[in-house]
Amino acid sequence: MAVNENPQDERTEPAGHPAAREFRMADLAEEAGITVRTLRFYRERKLIPPPRREGRIAWYNEHHLARLRTIGALLERGHTLGGIAELLSAFDTGRDVGELLGLENPLVPPWSEETPVRLTPEELADHFSEDITAENLSTSLDIGYLAVDGDEFVHISRRLLDASTELVHQGIPLAAVLEAGRQVRAHADALADVFTDLIRTHLLSDVLSRIAACEDVGPQEVDHIGETIEKLRPLSKGVVEAELSMAMDRRVRAELAQWRREEGREEK
Repeated sequence: MAVNENPQDERTEPAGHPAAREFRMADLAEEAGITVRTLRFYRERKLIPPPRREGRIAWYNEHHLARLRTIGALLERGHTLGGIAELLSAFDTGRDVGELLGLENPLVPPWSEETPVRLTPEELADHFSEDITAENLSTSLDIGYLAVDGDEFVHISRRLLDASTELVHQGIPLAAVLEAGRQVRAHADALADVFTDLIRTHLLSDVLSRIAACEDVGPQEVDHIGETIEKLRPLSKGVVEAELSMAMDRRVRAELAQWRREEGREEK
């Protein structure tokens, strides 16, 4: 029979903390729609973090409730407790969202126009179903596609999330999509080096030299940097899109020619 962990305490919120919503164990279990026995089991398996202690009293908060609801939702989607434990461990060690998004230099406007997307763990599971594994989650965090913000994920780009989701729905394993993403990231970094070198060498050499020398940079020079980036952003995107589309044409033609040659050999 389940026993109340703190029989002396009948409050649902600690005195002196009216703004914080906190729960006793029994209250948290009721809010989450589980039994106290199940809650104890989750705590023993370290699926939820330890409660806050106030003397002999244990207080759970909204973070614990969100974690319990996530566990329940993932169980409904067919994940095992062992798999959930691995996912939550990867979640808890993930990069902070500030590390992922805090990349802007105050002197330089952002080049990217990507829109980050907030996702609960359940919503992420809905995107990729059984492909949501601890290994894939860790890879996404490592590449920088995902970061952790409280009880949610933040995906770096709506377009990348939509593309990854569609590729998985077409039958490509998420692990393969992520490996392709890692390779594309490496090639994109190389392309960025090419364009950065052009800009640094031919358009912004003077002002960047002054910045490197820690000299004062006036408003006009800051505006010049911003205007240069605004003008070159669509040009660089156009060059990459044109070259990629032509490269795909060349590769498809080569693949078809190879297929025809192989078919011809088989017919002989």
